[in-house]
Amino acid sequence: MIENPPKSDFNPEAAVSLIINPEYRSYFRKVDENYYYWDKVKYNSPKGIDPKDFWAAIKLSRMSSVVSFGKYIFKYKINDFMQKYLHDFDMNFGGTLSSDNLISGKTKHYYLLSSIMEEAIASSQMEGASTTRKVAKEMLRKQKKPKDSSQQMILNNYKTIRFLSENKNEPLTKELLLEIHRQITEKTLENPEEEGKFRNSNDIVVSNNITGEVAHNPPDYNEIETVLNDLCDFANTDETFIHPIIKAIIIHFVISFLHPFTDGNGRTARSLFYWYMLKKGYWLTEFLSISRIIYASKDKYEKVFLYTEHDDYDLGYFINYNLVVLNKAFIELTKYLERKAKEQAALFEFKTIIGINERQAQIIKIATEKPSTIFISKDLQTELGVSVKTIRSDLEGLVQMGLLKTYPLNQRLVGYLRAEDFEDKIREIRGN
Repeated sequence: MIENPPKSDFNPEAAVSLIINPEYRSYFRKVDENYYYWDKVKYNSPKGIDPKDFWAAIKLSRMSSVVSFGKYIFKYKINDFMQKYLHDFDMNFGGTLSSDNLISGKTKHYYLLSSIMEEAIASSQMEGASTTRKVAKEMLRKQKKPKDSSQQMILNNYKTIRFLSENKNEPLTKELLLEIHRQITEKTLENPEEEGKFRNSNDIVVSNNITGEVAHNPPDYNEIETVLNDLCDFANTDETFIHPIIKAIIIHFVISFLHPFTDGNGRTARSLFYWYMLKKGYWLTEFLSISRIIYASKDKYEKVFLYTEHDDYDLGYFINYNLVVLNKAFIELTKYLERKAKEQAALFEFKTIIGINERQAQIIKIATEKPSTIFISKDLQTELGVSVKTIRSDLEGLVQMGLLKTYPLNQRLVGYLRAEDFEDKIREIRGN
């Protein structure tokens, strides 16, 4: 249960004097850095200051920008900590930087595929998909048909992310929004007729999954068109400059707040965030698994929605949370790239073998580290980004070199194992 903030009769002059007092600067900075809600502010007020008066001063310090959608007026303040995040993201996520500076062209496909899988899986798990990451990745890599609604949800998310990347230059329209929802919910709704359709009733509430308590009553369905018209104008025009990342976060919030669909609102909202970031040139977003970070802090993600509603539609809570998430996702990506760079360095010794290509070097490396691996052409197709025919040619080439042998899996399917004298052959080839 979210505690409502208190009302205070603390006058503005007294609040300003509290804000500018150097003695209390550290208190305001701590609250600013974490964008605390009343439930934490009351325990972090300066000694001798009534928590209600401190809250009144915090509220005054947060008075800043305003945006409106339909009859709903939202406010937010971009504080110093948020500004730093935005500056760092501008330096690292887009601008004049080429993705080749961070992710080489040869490995870009592999990293992109992996990150899209992670994003699709995590976003689906947040909405109840129960398939494990291992099973989900195997399904996507091998292009298997989904076995249940959880796997279908993940496949839909995966396809939708690819669709958004291909349509990043399109303007936001209700038609595009409906198409995104249709793709993301295909074969997963109880009523298939609701795919790509706005809700036409108010028989929908957002509840706490554990307590069953109603957390949010979305706006009346008759307001959907008006709010979405304003949201499309907000996304497509720049009459008043708002930082693109802040815009992307606000778009994410408004779709979740409006709940224009009977189901799939969260997945659609996160997809629009992803789409808008790519639209504005933040290319690195494609390589970030943002939903995985959100999924790990799902409780906090849900709370910041409630904080916004309970505190006079202050979007600062939601903005701050998402900037922290972006930063964590970027840190995870850099660690992942560092790990892959070390793997590439380890791969170099196999690349020196005369007569083999980089894909074959990767296969040899795997065969060296995991001797019992069975290589199947179709499994390697998606991972290495080439056709089955090319992969089969690579594997047959290694058979001719005596490094691999064929292994019939059934009447039609052939696998490849490392040869019994694999290590001797490697030494022999290197000796040459």
